[in-house]
Amino acid sequence: MDWLREAPFGWAFAFLFLLAMARANVTYWIGRGIAAGVEHTRFQHVLSGPIYRRAERFIQRWGVFAIPLSFMTVGIQTAVNASAGVARMPVLRYLPAVVAGCLIWATIYSTVGLAVIHAWLALGWQWIVAAALVLVIGTLAWIRHRRRDS
Repeated sequence: MDWLREAPFGWAFAFLFLLAMARANVTYWIGRGIAAGVEHTRFQHVLSGPIYRRAERFIQRWGVFAIPLSFMTVGIQTAVNASAGVARMPVLRYLPAVVAGCLIWATIYSTVGLAVIHAWLALGWQWIVAAALVLVIGTLAWIRHRRRDS
């Protein structure tokens, strides 16, 4: 990916935008296909897994805004796009939302995102492991706190 770092901003942004659009739309249409194909099979339990339920709650809470908001998160973008497909979100609602999300994602990764990633990699693997450990511990504490309050 060195060529991307050395590319002019416009080319890097366009590449990242098109990459995000391709991934998100393929995921959406796979979700539509899964919904149609799995509906009455023994594999329907796949649609009730924890990541899918989390993405579904995110979509229920934020509606069509869940699509662009998911591009500012880590870990549920694919599940949110697939959930939109499984939920059969109308394409005329999905496309403007996914375009906005992909523009956000391309902006982040063509500006500060890649710089942050390269800076982390330059620090060495020990710092990355330490940061990941702090992130996991913080996430688990947050989940525990949320469950206790529910």
